[in-house]
Amino acid sequence: MGQQPQGSNIVYVVPVTGEIDFGLAAFVRRGLATAEQAGAAVLLEVNTFGGQVAAATEIRDAIIRAKVPVISYVTDRAWSAGALITLATPAIAMAPGSSMGAAEPRPAEEKTVSAVRAEFEATAQRTGRDPLIAAAMVDADVVVEELSPQGKILTLSAQNAMERGFADVIADSREDALAYFGYGQARVEELTLGWAEHLARFVTNSVVSSLLLVLGFLGLIFEITTPGWGVPGTGGLISLALFFGGRYLAGLVGIEAIGLFVLGLVLLAIEVLAVPGFGITGVLGLGGMAVGIIMAFGNVRTGLMAFTLALAASIVAIVLLWSRITKSRLFRKLVLTHREEQSLGYQGPRDFQHLLGKGGTTLTPLRPAGTAAIAGERYDVVSEGGFIDPNKPIRVVRVEGTRVVVREIGGEPES
Repeated sequence: MGQQPQGSNIVYVVPVTGEIDFGLAAFVRRGLATAEQAGAAVLLEVNTFGGQVAAATEIRDAIIRAKVPVISYVTDRAWSAGALITLATPAIAMAPGSSMGAAEPRPAEEKTVSAVRAEFEATAQRTGRDPLIAAAMVDADVVVEELSPQGKILTLSAQNAMERGFADVIADSREDALAYFGYGQARVEELTLGWAEHLARFVTNSVVSSLLLVLGFLGLIFEITTPGWGVPGTGGLISLALFFGGRYLAGLVGIEAIGLFVLGLVLLAIEVLAVPGFGITGVLGLGGMAVGIIMAFGNVRTGLMAFTLALAASIVAIVLLWSRITKSRLFRKLVLTHREEQSLGYQGPRDFQHLLGKGGTTLTPLRPAGTAAIAGERYDVVSEGGFIDPNKPIRVVRVEGTRVVVREIGGEPES
């Protein structure tokens, strides 16, 4: 069992509720920092089904580094990532009927299970608790006699936790828990989320993050199909700003990741708007955006999945909206759609090759251009040499596209 907290005149209560995400991690770090400045203790009131393991690990590390006493009070349940946070505190109180455990990661791949199990075991060892029981909360292959048979994930009730040293006391209320640890007379201050932390918690939620990313991509694509700048483009930019802004507020991403994504977006725009075909600029643009998103998620696999999802949704949208895209102003600027068909009254250039070698008579002076009668029809011609008077016999010596070149010949005019 870990070292028991000692009395203090102030206790900061930090609620650990809902999904464990990076916004919550930022909130807990702030609570611990505030308590350290005030020389106060911290009570984490835990009630969660779990959440992101990476965020829980951040909270766990912050608790271990804390220079003030930290207590966990499980009001209902500390499952999954919440169990790791609870195990990190030296002192644990649990309400009657509460539980702790059920921490098998998803997906339950061998590599992931092994990593999370090691994290639970190391955390239990730090606080003087049985690492085997902590491992059984993560790995169904771990057997704990009378508690967890093989093939079952362990979840401890409050009573079982007391018996196995994973809880110090079963307390009916926060006040009872604080009194047990020597804070019965302390002033209690409950910290609440600020607006920035509320926003960070919302936008860093795993589902919301992916949705914002998809909406950002789709908004920009929809904007292409509408004249001017309107709601879709604005909504897309707002979605991307929320995605990166929330992570920036939570301390998950720096300016470099945001800058990399923006640079990738600019390169992709240049590729589409200015560079013919799709080449190195487009590849670098997609690469920059992908790396920026991966840095924002802090996990290669999660970031790639989110980027792939957004890209796939964008491709589907382009396919479905292709008819509208081809009619958009931007598309008409990029692609020449004007057609000069014979059915629309357009005539192609005439072929004068059949005149080669034929004779005729000049109808006007050739200086060197003029008009001549050849094979009974009038043609615009050019003399091969210099000036030729009207009514002079000529012969076609060269045809260059629509340019008919003639030469004066001796003798009488030819009909």
